[in-house]
This record gives sequence, structure tokens and C-alpha cells, in this order.
Amino acid sequence: MPLSYKRSTRVGALIKETVSDIIRDIRELNVGLVTIMGVKLTDDLLTCRIFYSVFGSDEDKKNVANVLKDKTKDVRHALAVKLNLRRTPTIEFVYDDSNENASKVFDILDKIKSEE
Repeated sequence: MPLSYKRSTRVGALIKETVSDIIRDIRELNVGLVTIMGVKLTDDLLTCRIFYSVFGSDEDKKNVANVLKDKTKDVRHALAVKLNLRRTPTIEFVYDDSNENASKVFDILDKIKSEE
């Protein structure tokens, strides 16, 4: 029975789980709550964008961004050790602010509703 979705989608889901575990073990990320929101993997499995979100202050978000930037090579190495892929994709961490945008939209809608 053939699979109905691409290999890059399946590998991306596996990378998301594994990176979540790896990030949980990074000691420098003890501020705020870091969540892996999604993974976008190219079809050739060589480039990976990992979208993350931080629940905390603006300072926490900056600290997390700096730590993830500094630890990218370590995360990639740990990913290579845990996953058995021919080539480990290069990774890039991208901040995902969709939760903040959704919160702002709901606040605006509540404000409009209260004005009526």
C-alpha cells in the first residue's frame, strides 16, 4: 500500500519530535517556554527550517534566539546521532509569531464586540 504523503513530510515530523527532545536538554534555555511549532524540509532532505515559539518576555525571546543560533551546530550533531539518515540536513531556526498575531486579532475582535 503506497504512502499518501511525501517522504520529506514524514522525515520532517521525525525531526520535529527529535529536535524537541534535544532542545529540552539544553541548559541555557531555562527561561521561557520554547515550543517547536513546525518543520519545513526541502524535498531533497538537505535543508530544514525549524519554526519555534517562546512564551515569555521580549528579553526571553532574544535570549532563546541567541542560544539557538549558538547551538545550531550542536543540535544538528545530536540530530545526526539520533536519526539514521544518509545526510543530516542543515538546520535554521526561525521564530514563529503566529500565536502572537492570533492573540492580537482576538483582542481587536473583543474590543469591537464590546464597543457595539
